[in-house]
Amino acid sequence: MENDISFNLQTKTVRLNSGYDMPIVGIGTYSLTGATCVNSVSTALQNGYRLIDTAYMYHNEREVGEGIKKSGVPREEIFVITKLYPSQFNDAEKSINEALEKLDIDYIDLMLLHHPGANDVKAYKEMEKAVREGKIRSIGLSNWYIKELESFLPQITIMPALVQNEIHPYYQENEVVPYIQSKGIVVQAWYPLGGRGHQKELLNDKVLKEIAQNHNKSVAQVILRWDIQKEVVVIPGSSNPAHIKENIDIFDFELTAEEMQKIASLERNEKHDWY
Repeated sequence: MENDISFNLQTKTVRLNSGYDMPIVGIGTYSLTGATCVNSVSTALQNGYRLIDTAYMYHNEREVGEGIKKSGVPREEIFVITKLYPSQFNDAEKSINEALEKLDIDYIDLMLLHHPGANDVKAYKEMEKAVREGKIRSIGLSNWYIKELESFLPQITIMPALVQNEIHPYYQENEVVPYIQSKGIVVQAWYPLGGRGHQKELLNDKVLKEIAQNHNKSVAQVILRWDIQKEVVVIPGSSNPAHIKENIDIFDFELTAEEMQKIASLERNEKHDWY
C-alpha cells in the first residue's frame, strides 16, 4: 500500500512515509547568515512557521539552532531539515554528528543528501543507520530526478520520505513530480519563487499578477498556493519580516481549476540553478 501523502489543509501538514507529520509551508535559509539567519528563523517561528530548511553548505546550521532557541517555541513542535553535501559523503557518520552538534536540537527531523555524488549510496546507508539510532527521524534526497531515482532506489533500504527539487512556474517538473509522488514520497520545492536573480521577472509575470488581483493576494502568495494545490511543500526563503508573514498566509483562498491551468501554461523548462 503506497503511503497517503495528501495534504491536510486543516493541520497544514502532510504525513511522511516514515510516519511523521511535516508542515507543508516552511522557511528556507539558503544565503541567510549570522544574526540575519537567527532573526529570520525566530521571526518565522513566532509567525506560525514550524518547518525550517537548512544545509551544511549554507554554513548556518548553528544560527538556525540559535534562532530556534530564541523563538521560545518548543523543540518538539518544530520540523528541521538539513542536508549532507557530496564532499561529506565519504564520512557521513561524522558529518551527521557534526550537524547534530551545530544545530543543538537533540535529533534531526529530516536529513537529505544535497545532490547526487560519489558515495551517495554509502552516505544514505549511514543516514539509515542514524535513523535506527534515533539521531534522525526521516531521510530523503535533494536534486534527484527520474533517471537518478531509478538507479538509486533499488540500492537502499529505507524509502526516501521526501525529494526536494527546484520547482516554480517557469520550471514545473510536470513529469518528475507525479513520478515521485506515485512512490509515496513527498515533493518539496526549493526556489519556489524563482530564485536569486530570477524572482523579479516571476513576481512581475502578467498572468500571475492578474490571478493575484482576482484574489487580493500577492504574486508570491499565488505561486505558493499553486504549489500547495499540487501537493508540493514550499520553503520560500526571506529575511524580510513582512515577506515571512506574507508567505505563510496562503490558506484563506483557493485557485480555481482554470487559474491552475493558466499557471501550468507558464512552463518554460527554465532551470535557475545548476543541479
